[in-house]
Amino acid sequence: MFLLLAEPPPLRLLALLRALLPCCSSMNAMITVVNISQLTAEAQIGLLLDWTCKVRIASLVLYLHPKRQSLLKVKAFTGTYGINYGRIADNIPPPESVVTLLKAAKIKNVRLYDADHSVLKAFKGSGLELVVGLPNGYVKEVSVSEDKAMSWLKENVQPFFPDTHIRGVAVGNEVLAGSDQDLQQALLGACKNIYNALKALQLSDHIQVSTAHSEAVFANSYPPSSCVFKEDVLPYMKPLLEFFSQIGSPFYINAYPFLAYKSDPEHIDIKYALFESNSGIYDAKTDLHYDNMFDAQIDAAYAALEIAGFDEMEVRVSETGWASGGDKDEAGASVENARTYNYNLRKRLFKKKGTPRRPKRVVKAYVFALFNENLKPGPASEKHYGLFKADGSISYDIGFTGLKPSSASSSHFSLKVCDAFALLFYILL
Repeated sequence: MFLLLAEPPPLRLLALLRALLPCCSSMNAMITVVNISQLTAEAQIGLLLDWTCKVRIASLVLYLHPKRQSLLKVKAFTGTYGINYGRIADNIPPPESVVTLLKAAKIKNVRLYDADHSVLKAFKGSGLELVVGLPNGYVKEVSVSEDKAMSWLKENVQPFFPDTHIRGVAVGNEVLAGSDQDLQQALLGACKNIYNALKALQLSDHIQVSTAHSEAVFANSYPPSSCVFKEDVLPYMKPLLEFFSQIGSPFYINAYPFLAYKSDPEHIDIKYALFESNSGIYDAKTDLHYDNMFDAQIDAAYAALEIAGFDEMEVRVSETGWASGGDKDEAGASVENARTYNYNLRKRLFKKKGTPRRPKRVVKAYVFALFNENLKPGPASEKHYGLFKADGSISYDIGFTGLKPSSASSSHFSLKVCDAFALLFYILL
Protein backbone atom coordinates (compact mmCIF):
# COMPACT_ATOMS: atom_id res chain seq x y z
CA MET A 1 0.00 0.00 0.00
CA PHE A 2 1.39 3.39 -0.97
CA LEU A 3 0.98 6.26 1.44
CA LEU A 4 1.81 9.48 -0.37
CA LEU A 5 2.43 12.35 1.99
CA ALA A 6 3.77 15.86 1.82
CA GLU A 7 5.21 15.35 5.30
CA PRO A 8 6.31 12.32 7.36
CA PRO A 9 3.12 10.57 8.57
CA PRO A 10 1.89 11.24 12.11
CA LEU A 11 1.88 8.17 14.31
CA ARG A 12 -1.85 8.45 14.92
CA LEU A 13 -2.50 8.45 11.15
CA LEU A 14 -0.67 5.16 10.63
CA ALA A 15 -2.56 3.70 13.58
CA LEU A 16 -5.83 4.82 12.01
CA LEU A 17 -4.93 3.20 8.69
CA ARG A 18 -4.15 -0.07 10.38
CA ALA A 19 -7.44 0.07 12.23
CA LEU A 20 -9.36 0.77 9.01
CA LEU A 21 -7.61 -1.95 7.03
CA PRO A 22 -7.33 -4.97 9.36
CA CYS A 23 -6.92 -7.33 6.42
CA CYS A 24 -3.49 -8.59 7.31
CA SER A 25 -1.54 -9.12 10.49
CA SER A 26 1.55 -7.77 8.73
CA MET A 27 0.03 -4.38 7.97
CA ASN A 28 3.35 -2.72 8.71
CA ALA A 29 4.86 -4.42 5.70
CA MET A 30 2.02 -3.24 3.47
CA ILE A 31 2.46 0.46 4.19
CA THR A 32 4.99 2.19 1.99
CA VAL A 33 5.58 5.77 3.04
CA VAL A 34 6.60 8.16 0.29
CA ASN A 35 7.33 11.78 1.17
CA ILE A 36 6.43 13.28 -2.22
CA SER A 37 7.41 16.80 -1.17
CA GLN A 38 11.01 15.65 -1.62
CA LEU A 39 10.47 14.28 -5.14
CA THR A 40 10.45 15.98 -8.52
CA ALA A 41 7.18 16.43 -10.37
CA GLU A 42 8.23 13.68 -12.84
CA ALA A 43 8.91 11.28 -9.98
CA GLN A 44 5.55 12.08 -8.38
CA ILE A 45 3.74 11.33 -11.65
CA GLY A 46 5.74 8.12 -12.02
CA LEU A 47 4.64 6.96 -8.58
CA LEU A 48 1.00 7.71 -9.34
CA LEU A 49 1.20 5.81 -12.62
CA ASP A 50 2.87 2.90 -10.88
CA TRP A 51 0.05 2.90 -8.33
CA THR A 52 -2.67 2.90 -11.00
CA CYS A 53 -1.13 -0.25 -12.49
CA LYS A 54 -1.63 -2.00 -9.15
CA VAL A 55 -5.31 -1.31 -8.58
CA ARG A 56 -5.95 -5.05 -8.38
CA ILE A 57 -4.44 -5.03 -4.87
CA ALA A 58 -5.72 -3.20 -1.83
CA SER A 59 -4.01 0.15 -2.17
CA LEU A 60 -4.56 3.62 -0.83
CA VAL A 61 -3.30 6.98 -1.96
CA LEU A 62 -3.44 9.80 0.58
CA TYR A 63 -2.04 13.20 -0.25
CA LEU A 64 -1.77 15.96 2.31
CA HIS A 65 -0.74 19.35 1.01
CA PRO A 66 1.54 21.24 3.44
CA LYS A 67 -1.02 24.05 3.73
CA ARG A 68 -3.64 21.57 4.87
CA GLN A 69 -1.60 20.37 7.82
CA SER A 70 -3.96 22.30 10.13
CA LEU A 71 -6.27 19.28 9.81
CA LEU A 72 -3.82 17.50 12.10
CA LYS A 73 -3.36 20.40 14.52
CA VAL A 74 -2.43 19.26 17.98
CA LYS A 75 -5.12 19.55 20.62
CA ALA A 76 -3.29 20.79 23.69
CA PHE A 77 -6.22 21.75 25.91
CA THR A 78 -9.39 19.80 26.71
CA GLY A 79 -12.39 21.85 27.81
CA THR A 80 -11.79 25.28 29.34
CA TYR A 81 -10.33 24.78 32.83
CA GLY A 82 -6.79 23.85 33.81
CA ILE A 83 -4.38 24.36 36.68
CA ASN A 84 -0.71 25.14 37.29
CA TYR A 85 1.11 22.56 39.39
CA GLY A 86 3.99 24.45 40.97
CA ARG A 87 6.25 22.63 43.40
CA ILE A 88 8.41 25.29 45.09
CA ALA A 89 7.61 23.81 48.50
CA ASP A 90 8.87 21.18 50.88
CA ASN A 91 5.54 20.12 52.36
CA ILE A 92 3.14 19.36 49.49
CA PRO A 93 1.72 15.89 48.71
CA PRO A 94 3.69 13.48 46.51
CA PRO A 95 2.84 13.37 42.77
CA GLU A 96 0.85 10.13 43.16
CA SER A 97 -1.50 11.86 45.60
CA VAL A 98 -1.72 14.86 43.29
CA VAL A 99 -3.06 12.62 40.53
CA THR A 100 -5.76 11.38 42.92
CA LEU A 101 -6.59 14.95 43.89
CA LEU A 102 -6.83 16.20 40.29
CA LYS A 103 -8.97 13.30 39.15
CA ALA A 104 -11.34 13.79 42.08
CA ALA A 105 -11.59 17.48 41.17
CA LYS A 106 -12.09 16.57 37.49
CA ILE A 107 -9.26 18.90 36.46
CA LYS A 108 -7.84 17.43 33.27
CA ASN A 109 -5.40 20.10 32.06
CA VAL A 110 -2.21 20.51 34.10
CA ARG A 111 0.71 22.83 33.49
CA LEU A 112 4.16 22.16 34.96
CA TYR A 113 7.16 24.47 35.20
CA ASP A 114 9.68 21.72 34.52
CA ALA A 115 9.72 18.08 33.40
CA ASP A 116 10.36 16.35 36.71
CA HIS A 117 10.54 12.61 36.08
CA SER A 118 8.81 11.62 39.31
CA VAL A 119 5.81 13.70 38.26
CA LEU A 120 5.78 12.34 34.70
CA LYS A 121 5.93 8.77 36.02
CA ALA A 122 3.14 9.40 38.52
CA PHE A 123 0.89 10.81 35.77
CA LYS A 124 1.39 7.73 33.58
CA GLY A 125 -1.95 6.22 32.58
CA SER A 126 -3.93 8.90 34.43
CA GLY A 127 -5.44 10.44 31.30
CA LEU A 128 -4.51 13.91 32.56
CA GLU A 129 -3.16 16.29 29.90
CA LEU A 130 0.24 17.78 30.74
CA VAL A 131 2.23 20.74 29.51
CA VAL A 132 5.83 20.37 30.62
CA GLY A 133 8.16 23.31 31.03
CA LEU A 134 11.62 24.00 29.67
CA PRO A 135 12.87 26.30 32.48
CA ASN A 136 14.42 29.67 31.67
CA GLY A 137 17.81 28.30 32.72
CA TYR A 138 17.82 25.91 29.74
CA VAL A 139 16.56 28.31 27.06
CA LYS A 140 19.98 29.67 26.00
CA GLU A 141 21.48 26.19 25.79
CA VAL A 142 18.62 24.77 23.73
CA SER A 143 18.68 27.77 21.39
CA VAL A 144 22.22 26.89 20.30
CA SER A 145 21.30 23.85 18.19
CA GLU A 146 18.57 21.37 17.40
CA ASP A 147 20.81 18.65 18.87
CA LYS A 148 20.53 20.30 22.29
CA ALA A 149 16.74 20.37 21.94
CA MET A 150 16.69 16.76 20.81
CA SER A 151 18.74 15.68 23.83
CA TRP A 152 16.36 17.47 26.18
CA LEU A 153 13.30 15.91 24.56
CA LYS A 154 14.84 12.42 24.52
CA GLU A 155 15.54 12.72 28.23
CA ASN A 156 12.39 14.48 29.43
CA VAL A 157 9.56 13.83 26.96
CA GLN A 158 10.01 10.88 24.61
CA PRO A 159 10.55 8.20 27.31
CA PHE A 160 7.21 9.07 28.94
CA PHE A 161 5.06 9.64 25.86
CA PRO A 162 2.34 8.53 25.10
CA ASP A 163 1.55 6.73 28.39
CA THR A 164 1.90 10.09 30.09
CA HIS A 165 -0.24 12.46 28.05
CA ILE A 166 2.26 15.23 27.35
CA ARG A 167 0.44 17.73 25.16
CA GLY A 168 2.77 20.70 25.21
CA VAL A 169 6.22 22.09 25.92
CA ALA A 170 6.27 25.59 27.39
CA VAL A 171 9.62 27.13 26.48
CA GLY A 172 10.62 29.49 29.28
CA ASN A 173 8.24 31.65 31.30
CA GLU A 174 7.76 35.43 31.03
CA VAL A 175 11.08 35.71 29.21
CA LEU A 176 10.30 38.80 27.12
CA ALA A 177 9.23 40.81 30.17
CA GLY A 178 12.57 40.29 31.87
CA SER A 179 15.81 42.23 31.71
CA ASP A 180 18.08 39.47 30.36
CA GLN A 181 18.58 40.53 26.73
CA ASP A 182 20.58 37.40 25.88
CA LEU A 183 17.70 35.26 27.15
CA GLN A 184 15.20 37.30 25.13
CA GLN A 185 17.28 36.81 22.00
CA ALA A 186 17.52 33.07 22.65
CA LEU A 187 13.78 32.45 23.07
CA LEU A 188 12.83 32.18 19.40
CA GLY A 189 15.73 29.86 18.61
CA ALA A 190 14.83 27.61 21.53
CA CYS A 191 11.19 27.42 20.41
CA LYS A 192 12.21 26.60 16.84
CA ASN A 193 14.69 23.96 17.90
CA ILE A 194 12.21 22.28 20.24
CA TYR A 195 9.59 22.26 17.49
CA ASN A 196 11.97 20.89 14.84
CA ALA A 197 13.19 18.20 17.21
CA LEU A 198 9.59 17.23 17.99
CA LYS A 199 8.94 17.07 14.26
CA ALA A 200 11.95 14.81 13.74
CA LEU A 201 10.60 12.53 16.48
CA GLN A 202 7.16 12.59 14.78
CA LEU A 203 5.68 14.23 17.88
CA SER A 204 4.86 17.70 16.55
CA ASP A 205 1.29 16.63 15.78
CA HIS A 206 0.85 15.58 19.40
CA ILE A 207 2.84 18.13 21.40
CA GLN A 208 2.42 21.89 21.07
CA VAL A 209 5.25 24.41 21.53
CA SER A 210 4.43 27.65 23.36
CA THR A 211 5.72 30.26 25.78
CA ALA A 212 3.90 32.40 28.35
CA HIS A 213 4.09 36.17 28.70
CA SER A 214 3.31 38.53 31.55
CA GLU A 215 1.28 41.73 31.24
CA ALA A 216 4.61 43.57 31.31
CA VAL A 217 5.06 42.97 27.56
CA PHE A 218 2.33 45.57 26.95
CA ALA A 219 2.89 49.33 26.92
CA ASN A 220 -0.66 49.87 28.16
CA SER A 221 -3.86 47.88 28.41
CA TYR A 222 -6.57 50.39 29.27
CA PRO A 223 -8.93 50.63 27.59
CA PRO A 224 -8.46 47.16 26.03
CA SER A 225 -8.55 48.43 22.44
CA SER A 226 -5.53 50.67 23.05
CA CYS A 227 -3.22 47.85 24.08
CA VAL A 228 0.06 47.55 22.19
CA PHE A 229 3.34 45.73 22.75
CA LYS A 230 6.21 47.73 24.20
CA GLU A 231 8.61 49.07 21.61
CA ASP A 232 11.58 47.30 23.18
CA VAL A 233 9.65 44.00 23.21
CA LEU A 234 8.48 44.07 19.57
CA PRO A 235 11.85 43.11 17.99
CA TYR A 236 11.67 39.80 19.89
CA MET A 237 7.89 39.39 19.97
CA LYS A 238 7.07 39.80 16.31
CA PRO A 239 9.36 37.02 14.95
CA LEU A 240 8.09 34.78 17.75
CA LEU A 241 4.48 35.47 16.79
CA GLU A 242 5.27 34.81 13.14
CA PHE A 243 6.69 31.41 14.05
CA PHE A 244 3.78 30.51 16.34
CA SER A 245 1.37 31.59 13.61
CA GLN A 246 3.05 29.15 11.22
CA ILE A 247 2.84 26.20 13.60
CA GLY A 248 -0.61 27.01 15.02
CA SER A 249 0.38 27.84 18.60
CA PRO A 250 -1.70 30.29 20.66
CA PHE A 251 -0.52 33.40 22.48
CA TYR A 252 -0.30 32.61 26.21
CA ILE A 253 -0.73 35.42 28.72
CA ASN A 254 -0.48 35.42 32.52
CA ALA A 255 -3.52 37.53 33.41
CA TYR A 256 -3.91 38.66 37.03
CA PRO A 257 -6.69 41.08 37.98
CA PHE A 258 -5.33 40.70 41.52
CA LEU A 259 -1.99 42.28 40.57
CA ALA A 260 -3.73 45.12 38.74
CA TYR A 261 -5.97 45.81 41.73
CA LYS A 262 -3.07 45.55 44.18
CA SER A 263 -1.14 48.17 42.23
CA ASP A 264 -3.99 50.71 42.18
CA PRO A 265 -6.75 49.88 44.72
CA GLU A 266 -7.93 53.48 44.89
CA HIS A 267 -8.96 53.60 41.24
CA ILE A 268 -9.99 50.01 40.50
CA ASP A 269 -13.33 48.68 41.71
CA ILE A 270 -12.60 45.39 43.43
CA LYS A 271 -15.99 44.07 42.31
CA TYR A 272 -14.84 44.58 38.72
CA ALA A 273 -11.74 42.51 39.50
CA LEU A 274 -13.73 39.77 41.28
CA PHE A 275 -16.46 39.19 38.64
CA GLU A 276 -19.04 40.69 40.99
CA SER A 277 -21.89 42.99 39.99
CA ASN A 278 -20.52 46.42 39.03
CA SER A 279 -20.91 49.17 36.45
CA GLY A 280 -17.90 47.94 34.48
CA ILE A 281 -16.00 49.92 31.86
CA TYR A 282 -16.88 51.10 28.37
CA ASP A 283 -14.39 50.99 25.50
CA ALA A 284 -15.50 53.79 23.18
CA LYS A 285 -13.26 52.76 20.28
CA THR A 286 -14.87 49.33 19.97
CA ASP A 287 -18.23 50.21 21.55
CA LEU A 288 -17.79 47.26 23.92
CA HIS A 289 -18.71 47.00 27.60
CA TYR A 290 -16.71 44.97 30.12
CA ASP A 291 -18.14 43.82 33.43
CA ASN A 292 -14.95 42.09 34.61
CA MET A 293 -11.22 42.75 34.33
CA PHE A 294 -10.35 39.18 33.31
CA ASP A 295 -12.16 39.53 29.97
CA ALA A 296 -10.70 43.01 29.50
CA GLN A 297 -7.15 41.70 29.98
CA ILE A 298 -7.71 38.98 27.39
CA ASP A 299 -9.18 41.43 24.88
CA ALA A 300 -6.27 43.78 25.49
CA ALA A 301 -4.00 40.96 24.33
CA TYR A 302 -6.18 40.44 21.26
CA ALA A 303 -5.93 44.17 20.48
CA ALA A 304 -2.12 44.09 20.71
CA LEU A 305 -1.99 41.03 18.45
CA GLU A 306 -4.22 42.71 15.88
CA ILE A 307 -2.07 45.84 15.80
CA ALA A 308 1.02 43.63 15.38
CA GLY A 309 -0.66 41.88 12.43
CA PHE A 310 -1.83 38.61 14.01
CA ASP A 311 -5.62 38.92 13.95
CA GLU A 312 -6.25 35.16 13.84
CA MET A 313 -4.05 34.08 16.74
CA GLU A 314 -5.88 32.66 19.77
CA VAL A 315 -5.21 34.05 23.25
CA ARG A 316 -5.12 31.55 26.11
CA VAL A 317 -4.52 32.30 29.77
CA SER A 318 -1.50 30.43 31.10
CA GLU A 319 -1.90 31.77 34.64
CA THR A 320 -4.59 33.56 36.60
CA GLY A 321 -5.43 33.53 40.28
CA TRP A 322 -5.85 35.49 43.48
CA ALA A 323 -3.72 35.36 46.63
CA SER A 324 -5.47 34.34 49.84
CA GLY A 325 -2.85 36.12 51.96
CA GLY A 326 -0.02 38.60 51.65
CA ASP A 327 1.97 41.41 53.19
CA LYS A 328 0.20 44.36 54.81
CA ASP A 329 0.72 46.52 51.73
CA GLU A 330 -0.76 43.92 49.35
CA ALA A 331 -4.29 45.23 48.92
CA GLY A 332 -6.98 42.65 48.30
CA ALA A 333 -5.00 39.58 49.39
CA SER A 334 -7.48 37.68 51.53
CA VAL A 335 -9.20 34.32 51.76
CA GLU A 336 -12.57 35.89 51.03
CA ASN A 337 -11.39 37.61 47.85
CA ALA A 338 -9.45 34.59 46.65
CA ARG A 339 -12.49 32.39 47.14
CA THR A 340 -14.77 34.85 45.35
CA TYR A 341 -12.41 35.27 42.39
CA ASN A 342 -11.72 31.58 41.87
CA TYR A 343 -15.34 30.54 42.31
CA ASN A 344 -16.56 33.15 39.82
CA LEU A 345 -13.70 32.39 37.43
CA ARG A 346 -14.57 28.71 37.46
CA LYS A 347 -18.21 29.49 36.80
CA ARG A 348 -17.26 31.86 33.98
CA LEU A 349 -15.00 29.28 32.29
CA PHE A 350 -17.62 26.54 32.49
CA LYS A 351 -19.98 28.73 30.48
CA LYS A 352 -17.68 28.07 27.50
CA LYS A 353 -18.05 31.56 26.09
CA GLY A 354 -15.78 34.13 24.53
CA THR A 355 -14.96 37.73 25.34
CA PRO A 356 -16.66 40.91 24.09
CA ARG A 357 -14.03 41.29 21.35
CA ARG A 358 -13.97 37.57 20.46
CA PRO A 359 -17.43 36.27 21.42
CA LYS A 360 -17.04 33.04 19.43
CA ARG A 361 -13.57 32.19 20.73
CA VAL A 362 -14.08 30.18 23.90
CA VAL A 363 -11.79 31.29 26.73
CA LYS A 364 -9.43 28.66 28.14
CA ALA A 365 -7.36 29.24 31.25
CA TYR A 366 -4.95 27.59 33.68
CA VAL A 367 -5.56 28.69 37.26
CA PHE A 368 -2.61 29.53 39.46
CA ALA A 369 -2.10 27.49 41.47
CA LEU A 370 -2.74 24.00 42.75
CA PHE A 371 -0.97 24.39 46.11
CA ASN A 372 0.28 27.09 48.44
CA GLU A 373 4.07 27.00 47.95
CA ASN A 374 5.95 27.82 51.13
CA LEU A 375 9.37 28.27 49.52
CA LYS A 376 8.44 30.76 46.82
CA PRO A 377 10.49 33.97 46.97
CA GLY A 378 9.08 37.46 46.75
CA PRO A 379 6.15 39.06 48.60
CA ALA A 380 4.08 36.93 50.98
CA SER A 381 1.26 36.66 48.43
CA GLU A 382 3.47 34.40 46.28
CA LYS A 383 3.07 31.69 48.91
CA HIS A 384 -0.75 31.89 49.02
CA TYR A 385 -2.20 31.26 45.57
CA GLY A 386 -3.11 27.62 46.10
CA LEU A 387 -6.62 26.25 45.77
CA PHE A 388 -5.33 23.55 48.12
CA LYS A 389 -3.21 23.69 51.24
CA ALA A 390 0.03 21.78 51.57
CA ASP A 391 -1.71 18.88 53.31
CA GLY A 392 -4.11 18.44 50.39
CA SER A 393 -7.14 20.00 52.06
CA ILE A 394 -8.97 22.83 50.31
CA SER A 395 -7.87 26.38 51.02
CA TYR A 396 -11.47 27.56 50.67
CA ASP A 397 -14.68 26.15 49.26
CA ILE A 398 -15.30 26.65 45.55
CA GLY A 399 -16.71 23.19 44.95
CA PHE A 400 -13.63 20.97 45.09
CA THR A 401 -12.95 18.12 47.51
CA GLY A 402 -9.48 17.85 49.03
CA LEU A 403 -7.45 14.83 50.04
CA LYS A 404 -8.60 15.36 53.62
CA PRO A 405 -11.41 17.28 55.37
CA SER A 406 -10.90 21.00 55.95
CA SER A 407 -12.61 23.63 58.03
CA ALA A 408 -12.93 25.62 54.81
CA SER A 409 -15.56 23.19 53.60
CA SER A 410 -17.90 24.35 56.35
CA SER A 411 -17.02 28.02 55.91
CA HIS A 412 -19.57 30.78 56.26
CA PHE A 413 -19.10 31.49 52.52
CA SER A 414 -22.43 30.51 51.03
CA LEU A 415 -23.27 30.06 47.36
CA LYS A 416 -26.54 31.36 46.08
CA VAL A 417 -28.84 28.52 45.09
CA CYS A 418 -29.12 29.78 41.52
CA ASP A 419 -25.33 30.01 41.21
CA ALA A 420 -24.89 26.48 42.51
CA PHE A 421 -27.38 25.08 40.00
CA ALA A 422 -25.82 27.14 37.22
CA LEU A 423 -22.37 25.75 38.00
CA LEU A 424 -23.69 22.19 38.04
CA PHE A 425 -25.40 22.77 34.72
CA TYR A 426 -22.23 24.04 33.07
CA ILE A 427 -20.18 21.16 34.45
CA LEU A 428 -22.62 18.71 32.87
CA LEU A 429 -22.42 20.38 29.46
